[in-house]
Amino acid sequence: MTNLHPDLARVIISAEEIEARVAGLAVEIETDYADVERVILVGILKGAFIFLADLARELQIPHIVDFMAVSSYGKTATSTGAVRLVLDLREPIENEHVILVEDIVDTGHTLNYLYHTLQMRNPASIRTCALTRKDRDALNIPVDYLGFEIPDVWVVGYGLDYADKHRTLPYVAELKPEAYTK
Repeated sequence: MTNLHPDLARVIISAEEIEARVAGLAVEIETDYADVERVILVGILKGAFIFLADLARELQIPHIVDFMAVSSYGKTATSTGAVRLVLDLREPIENEHVILVEDIVDTGHTLNYLYHTLQMRNPASIRTCALTRKDRDALNIPVDYLGFEIPDVWVVGYGLDYADKHRTLPYVAELKPEAYTK
């Protein structure tokens, strides 16, 4: 991969590594939920949509997909820590098996907020699945299904973005600091 965009420092996770890990996560989920009627995959928009689509296509157990959207970042490189619900689920989840699907666990605030919000709705079970987790997850949020541990750098690609840029890259790459400190 020699022709990286000038905003990118390096590829951290290749498209091939992502594809293999998504297949592995699907097997883990299928094993854990082999005896349930169905699972509800809750994708967190916008970042998780590519990961969720690939994961849902890999799953061989009955499942449905729903979405939530939250806001915790603006167009800056830092999180405020405050999470705001922008889009809620379309259907109730009481007595359902729910897997929250996230693109990244960074500070842990978003996943913590969503987990506790959905837990109050009395699902049969709730687990978490994240493509990536930074080694700075301050809240130490448990991630039941994790794709990759990554360094504490700004990453883009495969759903991850900076100010809505680079989201559709087929890999995860480190964004150069000068790209977000302009």
